[in-house]
Amino acid sequence: MTLPNERRMAILRTEEFLSDLLRPRITPRVPMEIRKRALECLRHYPSSYDMACAKKIAPTIFGEWDSEYTRDK
Repeated sequence: MTLPNERRMAILRTEEFLSDLLRPRITPRVPMEIRKRALECLRHYPSSYDMACAKKIAPTIFGEWDSEYTRDK
């Protein structure tokens, strides 16, 4: 069973992973096609604002959080 905080962390970690795919220094030798696909996925990815709204609207889905893990880390 997935807990709300695990679901939220999966979203944040996925964003971090896709962002890393766009950085050749972090992920060398990744084909350009993969980098393009990562960029396409991130184009409409939930923003910090979207996640803040989700926190208020759907705490049972994404959990309640303060500052345990944010995109700034």
